[in-house]
Amino acid sequence: MRRKKKKNKPVKVKNTSVNQVPGQVIYVGSKENTSTSLEIIDYNKEKHEVKHTNNINEVFQYRDSEDITWVNVNGLNATEEIEQLGKFYGLHPLILEDIVNTQQRPKIDEYDTYIFMVLKMMYYAEDGELIKEHMSIVLGEKYVLTFQEADGDVFDGVRDRIKNAKGRIRNSGPDYLTYTFIDAIIDNYFIIIETMGDKIEELEDSLFLDDPEETITQDIQDLKKEIIRIRRAIYPLREVINRLEKGEHPLIQEKTNHYLRDLYDHIIQVSENIEIYREMTWGLMDMYMTTISNKMNEVMKVLTIMASIFIPLTFMAGIYGMNFEYIPELQLKYGYFYLWAAMLIVFFGLLWYFKRKKWL
Repeated sequence: MRRKKKKNKPVKVKNTSVNQVPGQVIYVGSKENTSTSLEIIDYNKEKHEVKHTNNINEVFQYRDSEDITWVNVNGLNATEEIEQLGKFYGLHPLILEDIVNTQQRPKIDEYDTYIFMVLKMMYYAEDGELIKEHMSIVLGEKYVLTFQEADGDVFDGVRDRIKNAKGRIRNSGPDYLTYTFIDAIIDNYFIIIETMGDKIEELEDSLFLDDPEETITQDIQDLKKEIIRIRRAIYPLREVINRLEKGEHPLIQEKTNHYLRDLYDHIIQVSENIEIYREMTWGLMDMYMTTISNKMNEVMKVLTIMASIFIPLTFMAGIYGMNFEYIPELQLKYGYFYLWAAMLIVFFGLLWYFKRKKWL
């Protein structure tokens, strides 16, 4: 296994919302310098329109549109613009607070005229680093709002389907569009799970090498932390989808519930896989320590056998190395050769015995 480069520790996010009045829109995250941009996609069965802007006021012209409007906000540090957008769509202040709080766990809140969801969008960057991005979705009667920390997401497939009228998006309501967002996020979870499985297999193979890398223990610890991050994002999402599918909100059509049930099966499958990989990762360190112990036992076994062979030889040499004058065998003409013969017999006899016992 190739040696990994040492990564910088993730920046700890200071929770600036502590001891603040509930409902205050205060950004909690590490991307404070990200510029906020908006992507507006307005579509129906016959046409679609795409607009990229930095001006929040351009969203307001779509208020009376009979089409479905998707407003994607990239960057959560522009709290004033997000507050304006929230007032325009009548969002509760606590909703706006959760939108800009990147430490909020996945959740769902149902209101009379809209549904609010928090999810965690995850994907691997080109350098192999796991990107975990806070994301919020607001489903309304004729609109869907999505809020992301920064540019870059997993919705390129959704954009392509809207642009080229593929699938059912252009012929369905905003509830189906919301489903496609969650589906894209969960589909990307499968890619993460597959990559996680490859990492575990690679570490397992490395454990059984004759000379594993010194950094393998750190690699196992990094993998443990990565799985914990993924698990925290995935497990609460089961409740979100379950409530979305079993609820009776008027914004969710009956035909969309069929897709949501399939989505729930997918998130259960992902959860089961991440639990299996979690147990496997927890066992990697035990496996490593067992491997080290076995290698140490092999070394001690060899040393013990060598000591067992040379103990009787040392005893015989010690007997005839004593400085007594009247040792009977000292007067033998071939006593030296007899002693060597006896020592060789003992030596090979012990080797045969150990081999028979399968200790060698």
